[in-house]
Amino acid sequence: MKAISLFSGAGGLDQGLTKAGFEVIFANDHDKNACATYAKNIGNHIVHGDIDNFKENLLQHRNKIDLIAGGPPCQGFSVAGKMNPDDPRSKHVWTFAELVSKILPNAFIMENVKALGTLQKWEPLRKSLIKKFRESGYATNFIVLNSSEFNVPQNRYRVFFIGFKTNRMLIPDLKQMLEPYKKKAPTVREAISILDRAGTGNNTGLCKAKITLTSKPVMRKSPYAGMLFNGAGRPTRLDGYSATLPASMGGNKTPIIDELELYENAESWVEKYHKGLVKGKQPSEYKEAPKRLRRLTYQEAAILQTFPIDYDWQGSQSSIFKQIGNAVPCNLGYRIGKMIMDCLLQDEVDKLMIALPHQLEFANGNFN
Repeated sequence: MKAISLFSGAGGLDQGLTKAGFEVIFANDHDKNACATYAKNIGNHIVHGDIDNFKENLLQHRNKIDLIAGGPPCQGFSVAGKMNPDDPRSKHVWTFAELVSKILPNAFIMENVKALGTLQKWEPLRKSLIKKFRESGYATNFIVLNSSEFNVPQNRYRVFFIGFKTNRMLIPDLKQMLEPYKKKAPTVREAISILDRAGTGNNTGLCKAKITLTSKPVMRKSPYAGMLFNGAGRPTRLDGYSATLPASMGGNKTPIIDELELYENAESWVEKYHKGLVKGKQPSEYKEAPKRLRRLTYQEAAILQTFPIDYDWQGSQSSIFKQIGNAVPCNLGYRIGKMIMDCLLQDEVDKLMIALPHQLEFANGNFN
């Protein structure tokens, strides 16, 4: 089955789709380094530049494609940004919808940040997008997924708009459809254990940003939330799942790891420090954190996004961190792609849907 990839980045989603059995014949991204990484690892079918420049050429694939997939730029919707609906990057969800309506694949997947799928601020946009997809002939719904339920060691929540070219008066029951494809993820410790010790062998991409303790901690119940350090980089729970890896990694927003806890099974310094703060102990007099704490390497970040250990990254280290943070986790892409592949091959899409009510209210992927 053939697929077109839009806003492809370094290829996280496409890695998964390829593993699921799709042949990606066209991919595109505006990031030159991401395109170089994609070409090095997946194929030369990726083109660099604004997708608007390739729209006309893509029309040759009308009614000949099984899947269109991609993650339009999300900065305009993210709670980490200004959440500006007029952000020019936000227009690309409509670019995606336009190309679906013109190329008419058998199915589509559009990924974006959790906020687009949950915040009331974006409800009109959600409804407009679904209306556009339905008018194009697609039974459409959306769902917010936690990547850790799909074999990704990361609590990374993302929204997925998914549609099938079938009776548009049906709604895909995405929760039911994806349930068989769930798989419990390994812990952070288990996942990165395949790498050498940081700074050696296959794990040399050290982030040199210093780690300093903040004099005014923002406390939360968990030592892995709140703010114990200056900058937005939070400590990583080794025997659980990491928080969402952001595209802003590479500096003081890069997550933190305790080397003694990781390599020598020592007691967590962060948990001990947090416990002291909870009991009323004042923050330490020194500002620099203990040397046992360091930032994630980019190889560790890539593993937590479930990229292959031998993925050949292109560009500067800061660019690589950005490519990794922007990616759809490969394993999540595989499991969604496998569900869609199975539905299309078995021609059982309609059996997994319900009839569309006269008045439809979408909220968090559910319908009333």
